[in-house]
Order: sequence, then structure tokens, then C-alpha cells
Amino acid sequence: MADKGSLPIYSRRLREAREARDISQRTLGIEAGLDEFVASTRVNRYEKGVHQPDLQTMQRLAAILKLPVAYFYAEDDELAQLIADFKGQSKGKRRRDRS
Repeated sequence: MADKGSLPIYSRRLREAREARDISQRTLGIEAGLDEFVASTRVNRYEKGVHQPDLQTMQRLAAILKLPVAYFYAEDDELAQLIADFKGQSKGKRRRDRS
């Protein structure tokens, strides 16, 4: 098993985002459309870097966690936070900030 420092970035961010929302692996998997009998195991394997979710699965996981897919793959933690913060802003505020 890989240590925390060598986990793929999407694995670390997925776990952090899930825990921040206080959602179990099983609940997240089921809400993302995974079969209830394998949901916990699949999410666990994504978080441990054993498997990588395909794009459609990652899109569903991201939607449930209310984060853009880009957040999970940003290589820099500061950039990831900017992406998450940007997603959290209202569209009206984003338009005003660009003006």
C-alpha cells in the first residue's frame, strides 16, 4: 500500500472532500450511482489510489461533493483551493469580479 505522500492527488483530495462533508464512503458511492453492495469498497479503492475513477464517475462524485472535477486533479494545493473557492462563489459575483 502506498503511503500518504505517494497517493495520487485525486485520491487525497477525494478523501479530504468526503470527510469535510462528513459523508461515508458507502453513502458517497451510492449517491454517485455505484451499486450499494460495492459502493464502499470502490470509493475506498479510489481513495487509496488502487483504482482511478473514470471521468463520468469522477463527475458524479464531484457533483455530490459540490466541487469541480478540476479540484481533484490540480497539482498545487493553493490552486485547488482557488478552484474550490471559485466554484463556491455565485455566478453574479464571478461576473462582477471579472469586470
